[in-house]
Formats: sequence, structure tokens, C-alpha cells
Amino acid sequence: MFHAAPSPLPRPRRDAFFDNAKYVAIVLVAVAHSWEPLKGDSRALQAAYMLVYAFHMPAFIVISGFFSRGFDASPGRIRRLVTGIAVPYVVFEVGYSLFKRYVDHSPDQELSLLDPYYLTWFLIALFIWRLTTPVWKAVRHPLPLAMGIAMLASVSPDIGDDLDLQRVLQFLPFFVLGLCLKPEHFRLVRRRSVRIAAVPVFAFALAFAYWAVPRMNGGWFYHRDSAQELGAPWWAGPVMQLALFGCSLVLTACFFSWIPGRTLWCTALGAGTLYGYLLHGFLLKGADYRGWFDQERLHGPLGEIAVSLAVAVAVTLLCTPPVQRAFRFVMEPRMKWAFRRDAAELARERERAGERAGERADERTQRERRAKVDA
Repeated sequence: MFHAAPSPLPRPRRDAFFDNAKYVAIVLVAVAHSWEPLKGDSRALQAAYMLVYAFHMPAFIVISGFFSRGFDASPGRIRRLVTGIAVPYVVFEVGYSLFKRYVDHSPDQELSLLDPYYLTWFLIALFIWRLTTPVWKAVRHPLPLAMGIAMLASVSPDIGDDLDLQRVLQFLPFFVLGLCLKPEHFRLVRRRSVRIAAVPVFAFALAFAYWAVPRMNGGWFYHRDSAQELGAPWWAGPVMQLALFGCSLVLTACFFSWIPGRTLWCTALGAGTLYGYLLHGFLLKGADYRGWFDQERLHGPLGEIAVSLAVAVAVTLLCTPPVQRAFRFVMEPRMKWAFRRDAAELARERERAGERAGERADERTQRERRAKVDA
């Protein structure tokens, strides 16, 4: 597809840690989605669901923020943002809406790009967060500012559902935190002492979740509603935002501490996690629409484990290179026809063309000189 330049610059080497972390996080996302229709009958599964929801998306968002540090709103970055985030959002938003309309026989299902359906909210959120990256890089105290915005959002029921702005704003601190982090911060949490400490932390968190299941509204973990919409007084919104941010931060650090830094069989799949994220929803929604989760044999420990393993395998397959190649036209379209040529890029091309012309002229001159000598 691409022709190599005469002397290409070495490609930056991918960090196996981040690819491993993205793969494990996307498996947890998919498995937690599969627990949703099953958890009503099991307090233990509800506790595990609450625990996973406390850190799996925060971990994914922190990594997204970390890799957005270089976004500078240049024409090239904007093109990649449009083709890699905005276009897939439009395609999958329409795709999921049509899937529900025809597979679930829901003729009233609307097609709306302003009201993200199911898991497409993450794409529109990432689009907005990344667009605002230059702002967070410019202000003096970005994380406290983002936290203040999230706290204000939690007491503002009038924000509504357009573009899922509640989630965009309430999850914003995790993205800004990722922007503020440096590689050495991830190395700190991967120390042996942190890995050991993560065991009792997760054990306590799971026990607390089991206790909290009948006592706490799980809607807080979705970050998609204000305090008033969850039936709580307004002041509970900022308090819960701070509490959940602290809880999620600790669990995310513990999660990162267990991620291997070496290359594993799953490392290469880390580059395809967005494919797994967007495609696994069709499998789960299709199973839900067909009533497969209503089978009694699935509503027990063995059935729940079987569903979890099946979904983990499925999302793993959806992250593989063959699936990436099959869906790249949707997930990473080139769309050169849609963008103006960048003046800097054109100047670089002219410069390279001039260098090649000069090299050809030098070669021609040398050949002529050799011909004269031979004569």
C-alpha cells in the first residue's frame, strides 16, 4: 500500500505494557457487558460487576488521555481525529440503531447522531476530549479544573442526553489525568510492592461491593446521570464524584500494577482494541434481542462463567489482524478526497521532489563523466 522512502526514519517502538493493558481492559469491558443481563439473580455477580465498572473504563480513558498528549490540532491530527473517531462514530451509531430496529423489531428506534446509543458514547466522548486537549495543556491546573467541571455536571440535570454530555463531563478527569501522566508514573505503579498491595485492595473492594449491592445505586458508576436523576440530594453529586474518582484511581493503579510489561501472545491485539470494543456489542445485543440470556442454565455460577469465557474469546478474536483488515475501511478510512492538502505537507513533498531531481541530475552527470573517461 505504501512505498518506502529512500531512508525512512525508524518507527517508534510500541510499548508492550500499554498494548497488554488495553487488551485486558477491553476484555473486562466486554465481559462486564455480558454480565448486565445476568446479574439480577446473583448478588456475587452484581458485586463483581460493580467492582469492574469502578475501574475498567477509567483505565481505558487514562490510557487514551496518555496517548493524546501529542494532539496539537494540526491539520494532520485533525484528519486522523475525523477518520479514526468521528467517521466510526457515525457508522456505528447508525449501525447499532438499525440493528436494534430490525433485529429487535423496534420500529420506533430513532436514528440520531446526537443521542449516542449503547457503547458509541465513548467515541463521541473521545472526540470531544481530544479536541479540547490544547486547552488542558495550556491551563495551569488542568486536573482540578476538570474535576470541578465533573462535579458541576453531577448537579446539572438540565444537561440532557445530547452527545451524552453527562458522561463526557463526568469522565473528563480521567482523560485529563492521562494527559498529565508521564511514562515514569506508570513505572511507579508497576513495582513489586504495589503488585503485592493490590491483592488486599481488590479483596477489600470486592467485599465492600458485595456489602454495597443492596445499599447503593449502581447508576453512580455509569456517570451518565446527575445526582437528582439518581434520586439523591444535589450535594451528593460532588461528594460521589470525589469519592468515585479516588476509588477508581486506586483500583486503576492496582490494575496497572498487574499488567505485564513484556511481549505476550496478546500484546499484538492491543492495537485492535477499538475494533473489539465496537464490534462485540453486536454479538451481545444480538444474543439479548434473541432472548439467549433468558435461559435458566445461564443464571448460575457455571452459566455465568461459561458466558464470561465465551465473551472473552469472542472479543479476543475481534481484536485480531484479520478482523482489523476486514473492517479497516470503516474504522480507519483514508478519505483523502475529503481534506485539503496541508501547505506544510505540500512544501515537504516539493522539497523531497527537488532532492530526488538533484540526485538524478548528479547520477546523470557521473554517468556522463564515466562515459567520457571510457571513451
